[in-house]
Amino acid sequence: MTSGTRSHTPQSSRTSVRTLIGGLSVLTLSLGMIMTNKASPAAAATWPTPNGSQAVTATIPVSGTKDYGMKRLYGSGDLGSGGQDEDQGPILELADGAVLKNVILGAPAADGVHCKGSCTLQNVWWEDVGEDAATFKGKSSSATYTVSGGGAKEASDKVFQFNGAGTLNISNFAAKNFGTFVRSCGNCSTQYKRTINLNTIEVTWKGGKIAGINTNYGDSATLRKITIIGDTSKKVVPCQKYLGNDDGDEPPTNGSGPDSTYCKYAASDITYR
Repeated sequence: MTSGTRSHTPQSSRTSVRTLIGGLSVLTLSLGMIMTNKASPAAAATWPTPNGSQAVTATIPVSGTKDYGMKRLYGSGDLGSGGQDEDQGPILELADGAVLKNVILGAPAADGVHCKGSCTLQNVWWEDVGEDAATFKGKSSSATYTVSGGGAKEASDKVFQFNGAGTLNISNFAAKNFGTFVRSCGNCSTQYKRTINLNTIEVTWKGGKIAGINTNYGDSATLRKITIIGDTSKKVVPCQKYLGNDDGDEPPTNGSGPDSTYCKYAASDITYR
């Protein structure tokens, strides 16, 4: 949310079907990512088909584990503008330790998902990102945010916004048409050291940057098994460094490319298709 520069079916049967659908979606993404020489943009991750839809007019609080069985949620009313407003509410707000599974966020998606502390997003898909797909806001350096499986499209600004403290782990995820895949907040009023780990990520052009971090706050981004599709001119920046601030100013860039401290990857970690 802050700018990056800031008939009745038995319950057992329904559960089995939901588990199967979710598992197949993750499998589809994984297969798309491990294809080698014969891969093409058409062979990229396939977005799942929703199992029904639900309009959301007010932010849904989530605690514990919530499995939506691949239902599509979309914003309506106050959550239905479909814009990039900085003060939009999220569709879902996760309490510390919450787990969100098997859900599709349709359009409009408002400010997506907010995590107030440690959280897990498993097989979550965004069909058309609103402001940001998900924002991570925990205040503890021990907070851990895990994104496993899923995908996001049409994120004109950012896919993931990392405003809080701790470690963000993203794996087996696909993004298409995005500004920045994950950004450590460059101008939040409270700043933290943030650690980002990306593993088995598939991004499809158009895209700007995969990771954006603040070197002056000790951030780091580790990139492994990154696949970039359709970027024949290699315009996508794998890791952009910034000099962040806590007063809302636009942060200046501070170089890009791999090093042993901030942007941790090698040329062999990036594959172009």
